[in-house]
Amino acid sequence: MFTAETHVRVRYAETDQMGYVYYGNYAMYFEVARVESLRQIGFSYKDMEDQGIIMPVLESHSNYLRPGRYDELLTIKTIIKEMPGIKIRFDYEIVNEEDILIHQGYTLLTFLKKDNHRPCRPPADLLDLLKAYF
Repeated sequence: MFTAETHVRVRYAETDQMGYVYYGNYAMYFEVARVESLRQIGFSYKDMEDQGIIMPVLESHSNYLRPGRYDELLTIKTIIKEMPGIKIRFDYEIVNEEDILIHQGYTLLTFLKKDNHRPCRPPADLLDLLKAYF
């Protein structure tokens, strides 16, 4: 199982009138954590896209447990529980500065050829990097 942590400070523009993280911003936090977690093991989304493979989101699920607040430093734990095939699932746990779980969710993405949008296998270098965790 692969896990990584990413830190995000809640900016004012990401909050609603109550000073809570606006619910739609959790999807953005998922994306930031997903990209950064793969960068931590040496994999680049940009390089993958330059090689002709894209990863659109098929599903995004969120469970709002407690509000994130303006100026808090959030820790986003990204988890890959299974080696990817044509699809890859990322699970997320977000905790606040007090280490309280405030949010859980997951995204399911697929690998597609950029030129024809047909499903494809994950890049070999991504699989090689992830093998050590499974």
